[in-house]
Amino acid sequence: MDQTGAPGESGGRGPGRRRVLGLAAATFGSWSLGAAPTRAAAGAGAGRAVPRLPAGGALDVQAENALPGSPDWRIRRRGPARAIEGFADRVSVRPGELLGVRVSTTSASYAVRAYRMGWYGGARARLVWQSAPLPGVLQPPAVLDLETRTARAAWRVTTRIDTSGWPEGCYLLRLDTQDGKAQRFVPVTVRSAFGAGRTVIMNSVATWQAYNRWGGADLYRGATGKNGSRSLRVTFDRPYENRHGAGQFLPYEAPLIALAESLGLPLAYTTGADVARCPVVLMGAAAMVSLGHDEYWSPEQRRHVTRARDSGTNLAVLGANCCYRRIRFEASDVGPDRVVVCYKGDYAKDPGFQRGSPPTHDFRRAPAADPESALLGVLYDGYPVDAPYVVSHPEHWLLAGTGARAGDSYPRLVGVEFDRVNPAHPMPRPVEILAHSPVVCKGRPSYADTAYLSLPSGAGIFATGTMRWVEALDVGAPGGAKPSHGLDARTGHFTRTVTANLLRAFAQGPAGRARPARDNLAAHYGAPT
Repeated sequence: MDQTGAPGESGGRGPGRRRVLGLAAATFGSWSLGAAPTRAAAGAGAGRAVPRLPAGGALDVQAENALPGSPDWRIRRRGPARAIEGFADRVSVRPGELLGVRVSTTSASYAVRAYRMGWYGGARARLVWQSAPLPGVLQPPAVLDLETRTARAAWRVTTRIDTSGWPEGCYLLRLDTQDGKAQRFVPVTVRSAFGAGRTVIMNSVATWQAYNRWGGADLYRGATGKNGSRSLRVTFDRPYENRHGAGQFLPYEAPLIALAESLGLPLAYTTGADVARCPVVLMGAAAMVSLGHDEYWSPEQRRHVTRARDSGTNLAVLGANCCYRRIRFEASDVGPDRVVVCYKGDYAKDPGFQRGSPPTHDFRRAPAADPESALLGVLYDGYPVDAPYVVSHPEHWLLAGTGARAGDSYPRLVGVEFDRVNPAHPMPRPVEILAHSPVVCKGRPSYADTAYLSLPSGAGIFATGTMRWVEALDVGAPGGAKPSHGLDARTGHFTRTVTANLLRAFAQGPAGRARPARDNLAAHYGAPT
């Protein structure tokens, strides 16, 4: 997101392909999961395990979600600022790896509880592990690098957690003070080694960090509150300031994870940083999902996702402003890929660029211009907007079961950032526009487009064109967050139905082969000149 207002803001492929089981539910509330056996696993780290599935092999989403959930996972008592906070020394681990956690607290002791996020009959999380009481320590305040305005927490490790037996997925570690008066989250992904035949969900960790102002600065503003005081580099070596330490996970990612797990689909989990480092999880994947706000990508991440798409992996973009900023990952004293570098308009001052690395600015800008539409089919077009979502192609298979008709609108679903199909920029064809919503962004008229594309590889691409899509999944759903932006239950039902249709179809293999797009670009933007 560019807060100045200019665009830039806030068939089968071998034996690995698995077929989706027969599924009947279209929305959260109608999915019923049968019972599954459990066993008590050995204690891990400084505490004890809660009954869980045996480790090993691919994640069994249906069996996992048949286990009892933990509806008390949410933070109820934030407490005073800095009462307790922490961060993990890795954004992801494989099951069985040690995870270092660095906690600062004013309490004499605290405890850690690890919640795996999912469906769990509407509870949305399951307690997988909890620590014994741990001694508290108040760690030093933020250290700010004067040259790059990078804020970091130079903290020591306070506990190491053995993740043996933890099922793959997205986790929130909850830190609770001894008296229970203060709580914070620490997000971490227990990533999948392989994604063949599965839908890969990719956490947008670089974007979470770009908007993290812990210590006084993020990639948008710093001490003065203006762009000139922003960080040029941000680091994972600090807690998340926003949303009780969970970063952007809860509004932009958790609702989709709950829906996908309620459908019992074969899933795999990873992060953008892991895809950049090692693309094995995408090899033979049925689909990859980019979530609600996935703005910051490295060239390596983009190259690996493009290669997967061009090998037949479907691509779902469930937000807006995706793959807009080009970044570089660097190491910190804590470990590799702990720093996100993005100089933006000051890219020429970046020592990495001066040594020959690609510029860390917008993908669409020179030098090295490569608009995101070449990958996604849609192009980021602006911030802020708050507009109705207008259906233009209700006959499309993705809208089956919604009851939508041509011209129907869903109030406030378009926002706060939006994408459109822009024929002036490179993009795959054919492209089929499903919703064409008029918007006015800072006085400039435009459209937000929901689009479906098919590629020669057989891959299908779906892009929502709005950042509020994932948030809307929760509206009116069991266990969902409180409605935001004025979104209503009708909108929640619409987005859940479309997304369930999408996920089921994409899980079956190359959707563009089975359901090719029928190009209707000219009907919306006229014949090319």
